[in-house]
Amino acid sequence: MGAASTLVPGFTYGARLSNRKPNVVFILADDLGLHQAGCYGNDFYETPNVDRLAREGMRFTNAYAACPVCSPTRASIMTGKYPARLHLTDYIPGGDPKNTQLVPIDWTKFLPLDEETIPEALRRVGYVCGHFGKWHLNKDKEYKLGRPGDPGSQGFDDVLTTRKPNSRSDPRKDPHHIDQITDRSITFIEANKDRPFFCYVPHNAIHSPEMERPDLVAKYAAKPGADKHKNRPVLGAMVEHLDSGVGRILDALDEAKIADDTLVIYFSDNGGLDSDHNVRKPLRGAKAGLYEGGIRVPFIVRWPGVVKRGSTCGAPVISTDFFPTLLEAVGLKVQDPSVDGKSLLPLLQQTGELKREAIFWHYPHYHASGIAPSGAIRMGEYKLIEWFEKSIDGIDTEGALELFNLKEDIGEQNNLAKKMPDKAAELYDALKTWRTSVNAQKMIKSPAC
Repeated sequence: MGAASTLVPGFTYGARLSNRKPNVVFILADDLGLHQAGCYGNDFYETPNVDRLAREGMRFTNAYAACPVCSPTRASIMTGKYPARLHLTDYIPGGDPKNTQLVPIDWTKFLPLDEETIPEALRRVGYVCGHFGKWHLNKDKEYKLGRPGDPGSQGFDDVLTTRKPNSRSDPRKDPHHIDQITDRSITFIEANKDRPFFCYVPHNAIHSPEMERPDLVAKYAAKPGADKHKNRPVLGAMVEHLDSGVGRILDALDEAKIADDTLVIYFSDNGGLDSDHNVRKPLRGAKAGLYEGGIRVPFIVRWPGVVKRGSTCGAPVISTDFFPTLLEAVGLKVQDPSVDGKSLLPLLQQTGELKREAIFWHYPHYHASGIAPSGAIRMGEYKLIEWFEKSIDGIDTEGALELFNLKEDIGEQNNLAKKMPDKAAELYDALKTWRTSVNAQKMIKSPAC
């Protein structure tokens, strides 16, 4: 599929500000699992540039997407709010399940214009903001200049929107737009090196369909281990191509002599796809599910002079935290009391801990992969998952709740709900209280069941 490129009327490249604030480059991968980079333990895919970011910054080991599918996580990044609070809880436009035990909810299929986004906030203090890649926060993917709900109406000055390829796309011609997205990002960086900027780089890769340049695929097909289920050559080629885009942006910052003034973020919108080749072990589950494989993602921050090189952080963090973090980084305070995220600056500066008891998920949808509706909470080392079909009329002790100690059981194989009923009740009560506090949409039993 093609791409749409716009420069919002009234926007001029290169305007200067006297008071320098940190630039922000936010690189967002699509469907990239936690262990699909060398710095997270992968020894088959080659990711030298992401690994470089980890060496030069802080790598998080307990980072989470706010939803196991893309649109809600992207909304949480932009606003700092849980998808449940926004009622934007599934990928847009979502599925059309039939004959389900629970009635599908009527959810919001766009990011409301009255929600303040990161670029809207940063523009208040002189930032120029660019969006280059996948948006996926409007009612459809037909991007048009000036249309409400598209990036230009949500605070971005310079916009390139892209869509994933289809089965007829030529794999030799940058089907996932990695080069195109990177080219436009670099042009934006070079043009605005003398003023503070926010460069948002949401890639289409490594979302399906799986296709990549034949030479890169051949390289991975020839590597030892290419025949293993977890190592698929075409996916390795996609991961490496994406990584090369990261490297080109880092090089552009160096060449513009602004690397020391730039905060770089690398993140993924959800876990990897559920397929034989997905590198999820030791994590259980995949995209669309609330086991760790669907929501725990790679997260790296490089910020010279602020973040210690080569550091690691094990604190649980979530994608709602980006909004308050970036606002504090540029000297702004969060004005909206309904923002759910917490600023990560104490962790990045290694000056303190986050004041937060738990993080939450709410996915009241049937996914095409067969995964049923569920919710979850992580509190300390414990995580509880609730399966809505089994709990809608009161707790069914045969599987409605699953309780795991992630410190001892990262693979979520040992359900402790029966062995630790008090702990399960504590987390379940907190989950229900949270759902009420954010006005989460509740599923009801289908009359046909």
